[in-house]
Formats: sequence, C-alpha cells, structure tokens
Amino acid sequence: MPDFTIHPASYRDPSGFVFRHEDQWYRQLNTAYREDYLRLMDSGLYDELITAGLLLPHREVPENFTDSADWFKTLLPEQLTFISLPEEWSPAQLKDAALCTLAITRIAIDHGMILKDATPRNIQFPGGRPVLIDTLSFERYDPARPWVAYRQFCECFLYPLFLHRYYGSGTHRIVSAWPDGIPAAITARMLPFRSRMRLGAWLHVFLPAMISRRTNKDAPLPAFSKTRLLHLLSNLEDVVRKLDSRAFRDPGWSDYYEKSILSKTYLDEKQALFTSMIGGIDFSSALDLGANNGHFSRILAEKGIPVIAAEADWQCVETLYRAGGSESHPIQALCVDIANPTPATGFDHRERSSFSDRAVSDLVVALALIHHLVLGRNIPLPMVARYLARLTRRWLLIEFVPPGDERSMQLVRNKSAYPTPYDEAEFEKQFSAFFTIDDKAPVPGTRRVLYRMRKIPIFA
Repeated sequence: MPDFTIHPASYRDPSGFVFRHEDQWYRQLNTAYREDYLRLMDSGLYDELITAGLLLPHREVPENFTDSADWFKTLLPEQLTFISLPEEWSPAQLKDAALCTLAITRIAIDHGMILKDATPRNIQFPGGRPVLIDTLSFERYDPARPWVAYRQFCECFLYPLFLHRYYGSGTHRIVSAWPDGIPAAITARMLPFRSRMRLGAWLHVFLPAMISRRTNKDAPLPAFSKTRLLHLLSNLEDVVRKLDSRAFRDPGWSDYYEKSILSKTYLDEKQALFTSMIGGIDFSSALDLGANNGHFSRILAEKGIPVIAAEADWQCVETLYRAGGSESHPIQALCVDIANPTPATGFDHRERSSFSDRAVSDLVVALALIHHLVLGRNIPLPMVARYLARLTRRWLLIEFVPPGDERSMQLVRNKSAYPTPYDEAEFEKQFSAFFTIDDKAPVPGTRRVLYRMRKIPIFA
C-alpha cells in the first residue's frame, strides 16, 4: 500500500506534483523539471526571493517517497496552517497578490528565468503578506518570446480588479463566477464606456478583446524583446497600483462598533467577558465567524495562534487586512458569507476544499451572529448548532442575541413570524445536543448572553 496521497489539484503540471506523507506536504520534482530547478537554485534567484519574502522556503529531502521512475528531487516546503482561495479575498488582497506576482517576474528575468504561471491560486498570505508557494512556476526565460502567462495574469488578477474599480462589488464574487479567469471580451463588455478613456484599460482589456476576435489566430507572434517585456511589467504594476478600492467606501458593517445602536460600554463589557472566557481554556487555533472589522480577532491573535477571521462584507475584510498581520499575530482575513460559505470546487469537487473543511479550528467564536443566521437568513437553530459543531474541534464562544434586542427586531420587522422557535431556552436546548455549557454570563446593560461551550466528545 502506498504511504502517500497526491493532492487532487496537483495533476496539471508534468514538472511534478504535491503529495502528503506522514502528515506533511511535500513537492516532487520530476526529471522534466531538472534543468529549470537547477537554474532556479544555482542562479541565485531562489535565495533572492527568499530574502525578499516572496517565495515559500523549502528544503530538499533525499527520499523518493513515491517510488516514481520520474523522480528527480523531493522538496519539503514550509508548512502552511491554512490555505485561502482567491474567491475569499478582498480587493486589496488580490491587488497585493498581483503586485507580488509582477515583482517575482521582474526578479526572475534578471536571473534568466520567468514565471510560466500567473494565477492567484499560487499565492498565499502567511503572516499577512503575499507569498508564491509554487516552486514549479519558473522556467528558463527566452528573450524572443512574449510572457506566456500575460493573459492568465490579466484574466485572473487585472480584470477582476478593473471590474471592482468601476462597480465596487468586491473581487471575490467575480473570481467565484470565473474561477479560471474572466476573458478580455467579457470584461470589455462589462466595463462602462468611460473606462475606455483609461490607457491601462485600453491596452490590457479592450485591445486584447479586439485581438481575440481576429480571424487569423494562428498568425505568428512578433518578436518580444527583454526591454519591451520590462516595460510591460512596469506598466502593469502602475495600472494595478492605481486600482484602489477606497473610492467605494460604504460604511456597511465596517463601522458597526462605532455607530452601533449599542453603546461603547457594551463593547467594553463584552470584551472583558470575552477575554476572561478565552483565558480559561487551551486552544491552538481559532475561527472568528462574522468577524466584522476584526476587533475580537486581534485579541485572539495576541495569543500567537493562527486566527481565521471570516466576514461577508469585503470592506470589513479589507480594513482588517490593511491593518496587517505578522508571524506572531497571524490573522487570515477572508470574505466568507457564513450562510453561503465557499463550496468545494474543481474537478470532482476535490481540487479545492470547502471553507467548512479548511476552517475547522480548536475554538470557534460567533459574536453577534446567531440572530443574523436565524432571524435574518431563516436558518433553523438546530442547523446552526450542527454547523458550528462541525467547525470546532473543542470550544465554542457564542453570543445569544434575544428576539427583543433592537438588532433582532430590525431583522424581523417585515416578517410575520420567526422561521424557527427562537429564545434563550430553545437556544440552549438545541446547542446542548452538541455542546455542554461550560460558562455563561449576561453582557451588562443588555439582554445578550455570552456562552462558552465545550464540544461533546462523541461529536469530536
């Protein structure tokens, strides 16, 4: 029996693949990638990218775990605690990932190499900074050829950023609709007429859209010098940097704590209870659902553990992401609607795992969320309890917002009845099917209650 498992998404590149062995992820390099890998390492490119923090470090392992005849080397990359998807990023995250990709391409050219892939799926954010995780993305640079990944870069990075620039919808919805990149022709039809006045849109959207309609698509491409390529990269960097989200600032939930109908005293009191409750338990990872601007995510991160902050409002996610993360205070800020989380996608629904599978943590935090799910989104309490039990390995810290709370009344103002029985007794009954109540305390000055629950071992 083989003691390794190839990652379901690692089948496209003959250069190698990613596999799991004894609870660690490895990357096998096949003999087809031998020359490019040796150039990556011997040219100084790998060292420069590692020093710049642009590439995930690895070390070589002498074992051929797969017993493959094509084996050349085995790499053990620095292990990541969480894999995010571009479908879950804010515009600022996609923008920074684009600039990271362009910076790596420029550095690679100086070492006689270039990126053959330019997909955001090769980028992750350990410590809050974009890093390339695919060592096999490099190939020898041919000065006479155009950048083979240019179209992929535009379709996966630039076009979603352009659409967001004009409509302010967030880039995550666009990437969800076109997971492999949105074509130039479709982007050109969607952009408003005034976008044609922007040189960047004309050069990288409308002109490629016209070229894609030409009849002689087999015509040879013109020679493309290194100077022209560097000018192209500089232009792309300039265009991407100018695509800012700040023109679309709509408070939404991003100023919830500042302009909430509840007072600052409520936040202070809840923070005191929250800090006390997490101080009495052990956990090595946390998931903050409905994280808003990350106020409580940052408190969790101060413990030096990985924290996933999931929030449906891209502006809140952008605020949290721009606040920055670090190796000692790591926060993965994600655009995720808990009532409609990211599904498993790709071939056979196995290439990219669902958010619910990737986000399982020791502690799940759900503050001021339950009423939105039950009263606002019509999700019955038993289903909410079961889902939260699925997401946590051990602990749940949850705030019950009663039906008489002003926020709850806003959610049912135009509804004739609650979608499910909803009161404190029913809440405790349904959650007790999966958890034991370890601690509970009312938030002073409100009718809200903060609970610390322990998952029943049979469901662990």
